[in-house]
Amino acid sequence: MYQGKLTQGIDAQVGTTTGTGGRQHLMLSCQNVTLIAGLLDLVVVVLASLVAWKAQQLLFAGQPQDFPTTLGLAFVNSLAFVYVARSRGLYRIPVLLAPSRYISRLFISWALVTLLYAAFLLLLRSDAEVLRGTMAIAAGLQIALLLLVRLLTEKVFRSMMASGSLAGRRVVTIGEPAELCRLGKAMLFRYFGLKEVARVVVTHDRARPVEEVLIQLDRAMQEARDHRAEEFIIAMGWNSKELLETIRDRLRASPLPAHLLPDYTIRSMLGRRILSTSGSNLTLEIQRAPLSLSERAVKRAVDILMSASAIVLLLPLFLLVAVAVKLDSRGPVIFKQRRNGFNANQFVIYKFRSMTVLEDGPSITQAYPGDKRVTRVGKLLRSSSIDELPQLFNVLKGDMSIVGPRPHALAHDDEYKAIIAEYAFRHHVKPGITGWAQVNGFRGETRHVELMAQRIKLDLYYINHWSLRLDVAIILRTCFEVLRNRAY
Repeated sequence: MYQGKLTQGIDAQVGTTTGTGGRQHLMLSCQNVTLIAGLLDLVVVVLASLVAWKAQQLLFAGQPQDFPTTLGLAFVNSLAFVYVARSRGLYRIPVLLAPSRYISRLFISWALVTLLYAAFLLLLRSDAEVLRGTMAIAAGLQIALLLLVRLLTEKVFRSMMASGSLAGRRVVTIGEPAELCRLGKAMLFRYFGLKEVARVVVTHDRARPVEEVLIQLDRAMQEARDHRAEEFIIAMGWNSKELLETIRDRLRASPLPAHLLPDYTIRSMLGRRILSTSGSNLTLEIQRAPLSLSERAVKRAVDILMSASAIVLLLPLFLLVAVAVKLDSRGPVIFKQRRNGFNANQFVIYKFRSMTVLEDGPSITQAYPGDKRVTRVGKLLRSSSIDELPQLFNVLKGDMSIVGPRPHALAHDDEYKAIIAEYAFRHHVKPGITGWAQVNGFRGETRHVELMAQRIKLDLYYINHWSLRLDVAIILRTCFEVLRNRAY
């Protein structure tokens, strides 16, 4: 089949990020390639319309249309063409790499938009003879330039692909052996815009315990963390219902989206043409990311603005506290401890030291009322939550957010994820300095599993109902909680 030939032909080109001599290439994502192709078409159509308008002034009698109106109509025409071309899959990587196979589709899209645009103008204008000449020039220029741009972009993108300068979306592929052997890296890249950073084989039958599958799925999630993958891709026969359900349930512990590819049988029936123009639309989403790209961007922008501003404003307080901690007891000013963050990636959290111990091992005792380990200055810092302020640097670095589930010590994570089923879901978003659980009374020590379960329930509510408005409400309520002096 064509998939196998494609894999043999260009598999070695995919995933290369350095050229000769180890020099780094300028990387361009597949998503940006489609955007650039659309922008080029938009410019071409506008340019052809403006040239036709100028030709109208030189060759035809009659009052020419004013430039602003011409430019506005040209943009409408170009946007309509780009929309139709995109809906027909003409900006996907396989089409841009082999435009000659899709000339008829390009021509039909162009003709449809041109006819509708011409009919619209003829209804608005009475000088049909002048318009016919202008539209003929514009139409001829448009299709000629569109074809020329397609040929040029094919050469450029093929060159970039050969040099490894095109970057696909980073994925971990999970699948059955029979499916994976027919699914090369080149096919994932070319037809779906994906760059495979790891591959995990899973098999399940009655002779094998399901625990083996779960171990492999846990390895896939670890591979995703290690390689900073953006997505899971599942490749298996669509009749493997039981295995698919097991994979879907296990991957819920990860915040990454997961998509199911069409299996080999379906790809064979669909053929190369439909894969080329509709590849991404053929995948089934079995898990979406907790926050969309735009939501993550908004949340991150707020985090950077608030943390940077707070650090500048509180710098005198930081210096004062640092001197007080150093004079009060022996030890470092800043307490550091490993925590699990987004997607269970470890980071080091910063706090002003408030205790005489620096625990960061397999067994950690939570602070409790009257704890003798708390220093004199530490007691004041903890009651006012000033000890948490260095976490603003964690927020600025990107390890944490202003609002999110509070990160727990690794020892507590290991303890609670084994006894609370949905505990791992807390890692679907970045941990926060404050959170929905904290402003609802679940702050400090959790002596009983039931208390931790309630905290997890509130954390999951926050993840599933996130909004900027909710973040602002939590921040305001945190201020009142701090004034109530309930920490210890």
